[in-house]
Amino acid sequence: MGIKHLKYCLAFSILFFTITATSQTEVKNKIVDFTTLLPIESASIYVKNTTIGTVSNSDGKFLLQVPQEFEKDTLIISSIGYKSFKVPVNEFDNSVDVYLEEDVASLDEIVLIAETRPKTGNEIVLRAMEKLSNNLPDSAYIQKGFLRHKERNKVEFKWLIESAITVYDSGYGSKSSDYLKINVDQMRKSYDLRDVDSIFSYVSYKNQTTRSRRLKPKDVRRSQLRTSQLVDAIKWNDNRVNGLQNIFQGKLNLLRNADDAKALFGENILDKHQFELDTILVDNDRKIYKIKISESTDFVGLGTKGIFNEGYVANGWLYIYYDNYAIKKIEYELIAASDAQKVRSKRLFDTQVNHKLVITYIEYEDKMYPNYIYYETPKLVNVGFKADEKVSDEEKERYNKEERYYYTVQEILFSEIILDKEVIKTTLNDKWDMDIFSPKPYNKDFWKNYNILLESEEDEKLIEDLSTRASLYKDN
Repeated sequence: MGIKHLKYCLAFSILFFTITATSQTEVKNKIVDFTTLLPIESASIYVKNTTIGTVSNSDGKFLLQVPQEFEKDTLIISSIGYKSFKVPVNEFDNSVDVYLEEDVASLDEIVLIAETRPKTGNEIVLRAMEKLSNNLPDSAYIQKGFLRHKERNKVEFKWLIESAITVYDSGYGSKSSDYLKINVDQMRKSYDLRDVDSIFSYVSYKNQTTRSRRLKPKDVRRSQLRTSQLVDAIKWNDNRVNGLQNIFQGKLNLLRNADDAKALFGENILDKHQFELDTILVDNDRKIYKIKISESTDFVGLGTKGIFNEGYVANGWLYIYYDNYAIKKIEYELIAASDAQKVRSKRLFDTQVNHKLVITYIEYEDKMYPNYIYYETPKLVNVGFKADEKVSDEEKERYNKEERYYYTVQEILFSEIILDKEVIKTTLNDKWDMDIFSPKPYNKDFWKNYNILLESEEDEKLIEDLSTRASLYKDN
């Protein structure tokens, strides 16, 4: 009896220490503007001197899993233009909202300075671009993160993927198309109802990949197509428009790829953009320039193969630290401006804003690493349709304005940075697969303590509806 009891105690002790070693402190709440009582979106919530963190959603809410080893470290909640909130992780109160007060920068008078400070927005941005090699990582690193990829029309979600990803980057100065790698590690959710709307993708796919006569959507019926044909068409369209490589290896990775030929923030940055200093704010006790991005003399284009992705003007904001000219945040939109792009965007997308990008960076060991990425773009699903065509009532319903215009949103939250060369070397020897569209089995234990982006209440309801409809769709 004594031996059995001893074995039981030993087994219990092992289980206890295993649970303790992997246990997390859950930090969750809502961030609110002290004056307006409105929620603060995209506030940063992180553990000081680590890369463990998240951002608040459109409702101001967040959820962060902190390993117990950091429970006595400082939790920082900050947002540009506000005073930061700081408290030990184990003293954070999950039941009380966090109120942030606005913070106004006061520029100290400097009598002696070692360098002439830039005074205009253009000068500040050019200085920041000169400092990229100092402020961005100059050696190889790996980041672990969470991806949410969703597609919807104006009334409902049609597609949702949530994955854990790993990104390897050899560092600023190397060509991302050659050295940057992405792997999809695990999948959390995958719902896809686009088969109903994939006729348009199929028509576009056939028109651009074969030499046969050009098709129109009205020429094709779903009953005529094999599922494998639709899968090929959807995957082709997904990868050319929404593949992860477009975010990391393309022109919209504005800072990382600034040395590439024809980069948007390259040598001729002022030909396509003008920058105006708006004000100086505070971010976590540091002064930060707020700079307006506006159009210049040339149109902006992305050079996407097979798509007319030209004829835009840029709009948005840059936030640049006053002390070292490191870029903290980019808010960037491309708006249809040429006559051809205006007509195309209105007819195909019902919007003039074709690309909406937000990138925030976190400072770690004196370098700026990507922390959060938001990318939104309309998606082509109704190739060839013209509103003045004579169509039946059934076809009119099919092209209903609220249902026919699609757009895709991709969000990425990075919560771990790995700099250890041996770990990087070992990881690079593994098989890498960046295909976010291939289903993977759900691993409950993996996701139990993995940091994810919290959905807004509106999105949570739409995702719930999507999951219900996807289940019914599979049963039919």
